[in-house]
Amino acid sequence: MIIAVFSLLIIVAITMLITRLAAMALVLTGMSHESAQFQARSALAGVGFTTREAESVVCHPVRRRIIMLLMMAGSISVPTVIAALGVSLFTTFQAERWWWPLLLLLAGLLALGLFGKSRWMNKRVNTVLAWGLKNCTDLDVRDYGSLLQLQNGFAVTEMLIKHGDWLEQKTLQQAALSHEGVLVLGIQRIDGVYVGTPRAADTIQAGDTLVLYGQIQLLKKLDQRQAAFGDYAHEEATVEHTAEAARGELANRSLHDVGD
Repeated sequence: MIIAVFSLLIIVAITMLITRLAAMALVLTGMSHESAQFQARSALAGVGFTTREAESVVCHPVRRRIIMLLMMAGSISVPTVIAALGVSLFTTFQAERWWWPLLLLLAGLLALGLFGKSRWMNKRVNTVLAWGLKNCTDLDVRDYGSLLQLQNGFAVTEMLIKHGDWLEQKTLQQAALSHEGVLVLGIQRIDGVYVGTPRAADTIQAGDTLVLYGQIQLLKKLDQRQAAFGDYAHEEATVEHTAEAARGELANRSLHDVGD
């Protein structure tokens, strides 16, 4: 009888610890404490919410992995808690002094609840969990896809420079790809040397592989650009990008005026 009560309290404590650990892992990915706790408890209970926060979890590969593991734990822990609670209540009411185990159970649940609500305890537990996650796991909490906005029509891609391409024998300053909305993140030379922070004076040679970031359609057009009409296509893309930037700035100003 007492063993059943303590077993239930231990299971509840472990469940709370798992939820706290998952919430802290979500916090390390950039979520607020409140949102992380809400999403962790929802996943553990197997409850889904069609909210913007839930979408940010699903679209984030690291958060999605955390939630998936938490759902797997919830599929085991929740039925276990329910079964243990049923066994504890059944054995308690079968005893002569049934009120004593019941009071012990209620006191234990109250203590765990106060433990979970204590700011002093939460601060120290979160500090320990955060240290453990950072130093004892290989969890990469940075979602580089989200940081680069790869989901909104942008991409990081490699482009091989061939003879006759418009970019051949041009320096980065002459190419001025940033005027088109394309960034050169690196240059893989044909001899195996990688230039991770290319400078304006670096010359693009045939056989080089450029690591580019920009809109997918722009990158495709740039890959097909030949030397014969490359300058005209560059000027056209520059004008289009400038106009698009101006439209975006105008839209932001309109929203700001409406907010004021």
